[in-house]
Amino acid sequence: MGTTWQMMAINLLWALSLGGLAWYIGHVWTQMTYVTLADGRRQERRLPMMFRLLLPLAPNVIPFFRTQRFDKMRADINRRIVMAGYEGLITAEEFLALRVLLPLVLGVVLSVALAFAIAHLPARAQIKMAPRQVFLDPMFVLLGFIWPGMWLGKAIAIRHRQIERALPFVLDLLTLSVEAGMDFMSAIKRIIERRTIDALSEELIRAFREVQLGRTRREALKTMADRSGQTDVSSVVSALVQADELGVSIGNMLRIQADLMRMRRFQRAEKLANEAPVKMLFPLLCFIFPSVFIVLLGPILVQWLKAGL
Repeated sequence: MGTTWQMMAINLLWALSLGGLAWYIGHVWTQMTYVTLADGRRQERRLPMMFRLLLPLAPNVIPFFRTQRFDKMRADINRRIVMAGYEGLITAEEFLALRVLLPLVLGVVLSVALAFAIAHLPARAQIKMAPRQVFLDPMFVLLGFIWPGMWLGKAIAIRHRQIERALPFVLDLLTLSVEAGMDFMSAIKRIIERRTIDALSEELIRAFREVQLGRTRREALKTMADRSGQTDVSSVVSALVQADELGVSIGNMLRIQADLMRMRRFQRAEKLANEAPVKMLFPLLCFIFPSVFIVLLGPILVQWLKAGL
């Protein structure tokens, strides 16, 4: 009788634990997160689900990364977080903590799940899968360690691509506004008020706000180029600063830069088009050609098998 009550109590505790875990995952899944722009507006932006689940555990690991030997690493990660557009959602210390927590949690969870799956296989299959688990467990840990860096690099690449696509059109609008007699900063203000907010608009909003707070236009533009880390933005800012120093017409310089950005965009498109045949070679050989042979030779093979029977 006592054993039955113990089993019931254990099952109840397991049910409560799983229910609480499911509630927590659902709460994190539906939670909305935002970044605040320089003008006070908010943009929805989400971290990966696994990051959000583990961030409450990060304070247990963060003190280890606040020592002086991690200063350079924290500064580099902070710069990359700003480039990715996630400033305010995650700090460098939290990012480093995730690089410790993810291998532990992901490695343990996936290893236990794999062991549970192997335990329900036939005895012969268990013998075959046991050596593979010894190889897969370190792979799960390695995956958890490199995943944050891969995610951050991908987020930076996506943001840079957005800036690259929007920059020629913004330069055209700036050129038209400046040549029509507007001041450069007034033209930027009009553009950020009327354009849909994207990565480039966020950077322009922040630069415009810095000028309003007392920074010079040159300093704000240089800071924007350093903050974005995008080569086209750095090129345009360098040209504008040089034109400002030499007294050259900003309108002419903007027109030249717009044409240059558009030409670079066409060159990148041509490069991707030239790379397409090489990238299509593998799926062509592995999937399309076998399908063609099956369609053509399948009926003949069926007839041959029927004749043999």
